[in-house]
Amino acid sequence: MVGIVIVSHSWKIAEGVCDLAREMAQGFEGLIPAGGLEDGSIGTDAQRIADAIVEADSGDGVVIIADIGSSIMSAETAIELLEDEERGINAVIADAPIVEGAICAVVEASGGGSLDVVLSVAEESREANKL
Repeated sequence: MVGIVIVSHSWKIAEGVCDLAREMAQGFEGLIPAGGLEDGSIGTDAQRIADAIVEADSGDGVVIIADIGSSIMSAETAIELLEDEERGINAVIADAPIVEGAICAVVEASGGGSLDVVLSVAEESREANKL
């Protein structure tokens, strides 16, 4: 099953997005928050993200959904760290809004969608109209 990592500068945001997405796909266990710094302050940490990717991976790859700016750079660095360790995890970053993308990705992943399909569904959520 495809895993999903939610990256935010804020632990509260990452955890809250995961809570909301889990409501849409109860029982899905491959959703891992990676937010904030170890001391609870605002920021991103590539090693924390890499650890979350490892935790989320069940062998079918991991989609990363991030909030803004340096969270993307930290996620890219996390992927590079794992490549340097030769972990063999296929992790990709979705160009998707964090809330809508997470919900769409979790629903698709919980139904057994492939990495490419989960990524695509998350990215298609950019087009969703709210009104």
